[in-house]
Amino acid sequence: MAKETKNKSFVLRIDAQTMDAIEKWAADEFRSTNGQILYILDQALKKSGRISKKNKGAETE
Repeated sequence: MAKETKNKSFVLRIDAQTMDAIEKWAADEFRSTNGQILYILDQALKKSGRISKKNKGAETE
C-alpha cells in the first residue's frame, strides 16, 4: 500500500499581478492554480537541493 501524505493548509498573501500570471500559467499547462503553485514550489525546492529530485516526482509531473 502506498504511503499516504497529509497536506497542510495556510493562507498566502500574493499581489494581484503575480496571481494573474500564475493563473494564466496554470491554465496554459492545464493545472489548477493551487497545482501550479505546488509545482513551482516543488521545482524551486529541487533546484536548490532542499528536496530530493526523486522525492514527489510522480505527483507533479
